[in-house]
Amino acid sequence: MSSAVARLRERAVALERETYALAVAYRDPRTPWYGKAWALLVVAYAVSPIDLIPDFIPVIGYLDDLLLVPLGIWVALRLIPPDVLADARRAAAAREPGGTSRWLGVALVAMVWIVLLAAVAWAIARATGALGRAQPPPG
Repeated sequence: MSSAVARLRERAVALERETYALAVAYRDPRTPWYGKAWALLVVAYAVSPIDLIPDFIPVIGYLDDLLLVPLGIWVALRLIPPDVLADARRAAAAREPGGTSRWLGVALVAMVWIVLLAAVAWAIARATGALGRAQPPPG
């Protein structure tokens, strides 16, 4: 059992390292725009506190973490030039896993979600008249 846990832990560290490598490759000017766009989506989803399928749903809740993130990383690795990817992987290997940059990324993504949700709430409130449009006086 401990060897299975150790393998899972190694795989989690490898996924975190690949996610960080994608973040490094995203900032590299040699990465084409479509590789940058996909890498940004994958990294943002990987560090996002909001999942496509909520984790509290038994079994299915972890499918996005077990399938979507690795699949997104796999696609991104094919969109980034090999030399850029090699440099990004070296930078990711030199960094300590779980450092402050991860929490800064989580905070940034959380702020983006909050702003998006506030914008949607504002648009709904405006469309339904809940923002206090002037009502005609009765009678």
